Amino acid sequence: MIVLIKVNINKQNRGTIKMPDKIKILMVEDHKLLRVGLKAIFEEYPNLEIIGEAEDGQQAVKMARDLKPDVVLMDIGLPVFSGIEATRRIKESNPDIKIVILTSHTDEKEVMDALSAGANAYAMKDIKTEHLVSIIQTVNQGAFWLDPAIAKVVTQKKTILPGNNKPYSRAAFKAEHSNLTEREYEVLKLVVDGRSNNEIADELKISEHTAKAHVCNIIQKLVVDDRTQAAVKAIKEGLV
Repeated sequence: MIVLIKVNINKQNRGTIKMPDKIKILMVEDHKLLRVGLKAIFEEYPNLEIIGEAEDGQQAVKMARDLKPDVVLMDIGLPVFSGIEATRRIKESNPDIKIVILTSHTDEKEVMDALSAGANAYAMKDIKTEHLVSIIQTVNQGAFWLDPAIAKVVTQKKTILPGNNKPYSRAAFKAEHSNLTEREYEVLKLVVDGRSNNEIADELKISEHTAKAHVCNIIQKLVVDDRTQAAVKAIKEGLV
């Protein structure tokens, strides 16, 4: 039996329905098997599209320039030159391209160098598929993400990372994140210092419940996963 469904389209609204744009992804990985696997996975997500595959750093830079992807999924250990150097060159020519480092490298220097080169996210290759997809989607919207273990390294260093092409000052951070209240800036500074909600409450003479609410608001407004990510973003963009 065939069932016909009549759809009533208001003439005034005709033509206004628009499907969300696909996120165009350039995949940079020298292991073909992994590229094949990732491509098969991404085919299950209609809002993601692999528009190119590069096998080395030099090829990645050229393809990023020619194809203009929204997001580059970048390995670090690549032939010709590394994913870190490729990230730096891509960001220099087109800073709007978002770069997600997907690697097995956890060396502290490589992490800091990748972030300094302008990477927008740093994820490990053992990450769950749905989490990687979520990271790609949120980074494409302007978020910044680090693997939790990597984030701890950065917050311990408290190093202001170059590579953003922004003035590194509290004023610059406030201009970029004007939706944060003055109290939330105070709370965020204490989060960067590693303070707990209870310690924040004591410092600012507020209740622990209020401190927790401020932290939750900060996480939401900065488009990050947790307080550690919020601290890293504040460090990376020069709040402290």
